Amino acid sequence: MILAFSVAPSGSPANGAESPDGSVSPAVAEAIKVVRASGLPHRTSSMFTEIEGEWDEVFDVVKRATEAVLPFGSRVSLVMKADIRPGFAGELDGKLERLEAAIEGAE
Repeated sequence: MILAFSVAPSGSPANGAESPDGSVSPAVAEAIKVVRASGLPHRTSSMFTEIEGEWDEVFDVVKRATEAVLPFGSRVSLVMKADIRPGFAGELDGKLERLEAAIEGAE
């Protein structure tokens, strides 16, 4: 399974320490630390983090990443999209390699 997710705080944190420019980078950094420590294949872009693994291990990481963001706001937004394809692994890169090959073949 590949799961793309985005997690971010909103609202005022309990300690009242909001970022003056509205940036959520410190909160997202805590979530990404959880993802990186998981050891699962992953990739982070400006909008989403993709993580690959078995259902239970991927959802465990997403849950812990979401919990890491909780102290930064009064609520948390979590957006997820999953590609569930039993029997396949290495698709985080494999899908992109096939796409690039198709683009090159179409030229």
